[in-house]
Amino acid sequence: MDSYILSLAIIGLAALSMAWMPYLSQKIRISYAVIYVAIGILFYSLFGNVLPTPNPIKYADYAQHLTELVVIISIMGTGLKIDQPFSFKTWSIPFRLVTITMLLCIGLMFLLGRYVLGFNIASALLLGAALAPTDPVLASDVQVGPPMEDVKDNVRFSLTAEAGLNDGVAFPFTWLAIALAMMTVNKNFDVGSWVFYDLIYRIVAGVGIGYAMGRFLAYLVFYLPDKKNFVVIKDGFVGIAATLLVYGVTELLHGYGFIAVFVTAITLRNSELNHQLHRELHNFTDQVERILVAIVLILFGGCLASGILNYLTWQMVLVGLAFIFIIRPVSGFLGLTGIPVHRKEKLAISFFGIRGIGSFFYLAFATNLYFFGYEKELWSLVSFIVLVSVIIHGLTANKVMKQITETFSEKVTDIPKTVLDH
Repeated sequence: MDSYILSLAIIGLAALSMAWMPYLSQKIRISYAVIYVAIGILFYSLFGNVLPTPNPIKYADYAQHLTELVVIISIMGTGLKIDQPFSFKTWSIPFRLVTITMLLCIGLMFLLGRYVLGFNIASALLLGAALAPTDPVLASDVQVGPPMEDVKDNVRFSLTAEAGLNDGVAFPFTWLAIALAMMTVNKNFDVGSWVFYDLIYRIVAGVGIGYAMGRFLAYLVFYLPDKKNFVVIKDGFVGIAATLLVYGVTELLHGYGFIAVFVTAITLRNSELNHQLHRELHNFTDQVERILVAIVLILFGGCLASGILNYLTWQMVLVGLAFIFIIRPVSGFLGLTGIPVHRKEKLAISFFGIRGIGSFFYLAFATNLYFFGYEKELWSLVSFIVLVSVIIHGLTANKVMKQITETFSEKVTDIPKTVLDH
């Protein structure tokens, strides 16, 4: 049997089925991520000797670039579908989640990785950094819908904005883990350089370039057609083109491309909040993203069938379950202390910190760049956590979010300034 032809057939089937999958997912109340992972396990169990080997440890560069592409496209789509106008006041919940909650998750997972699992310092920090971000790719069931959707609530908005923001914010800690891994060889680590370059410059560059590119794109697609009788843009593929352009330019200038893409999307969205072009941009971006996600999830199922969990120990299982059911929910709830939203909303925001493809990217990026010594254990543990997240959150998200929407729809909290000052 021809491996290439079989792969094409499976990709075609996965892409075609994604046209009906969101509807099916809503109908059976199970996330499509669960279904595709199961399909991947089935296909690789039947045709594993013919299909390409899905080994992210051996092929870390392929894993890095595939997950990178999916994440940046997802981030653009995430930014474009947020109806809530940007301000530090109304966005205080996601900002709390990407600062307080994320730092708590990184710190606690570092401690568990170091003192419970026995990882070295660099590997333990990489574990925390890779798992810290809420995934923008697999969290569609708990996010807001397409642009200019009528239904709004704090939970969907907060989880959507968090997913867009935190993929870039976690990057400095991944670089810190890489630097610590390098230090074990050359003993040369400049804390000041990390703070100035990886923590400050790269974030500022990402925000600045993203804002500038967002304003420029808004000028091209909104101002010129309206004021100068210029060509009216109606093509949704502009969203994908802008994603690749912004990400590439930012990375060439050594900024964080994830942050730049999200800031570009938010800037473009806020330039003309009610323009119909946002729907076209989002719809095309979403279609491309769903095709890529189907492929990645099938490959993830193939990884599971091929033994990615072989290095999992019972201690890792306990740490993984602790992260899903204790660390993220508690860190999320603590991060929202003082925010005047209903307790049920806080619980939902804290619990649905879905882990997924973004975690795979960070892990592939770091291990492809330098040797950590615990690559196999890290991939087993992160894969286990993502699998548990896909199953648990995939089976509960639709039901819980339906209840949240019915109870709290049209209630996006405008956070008082006194809370922000606090």
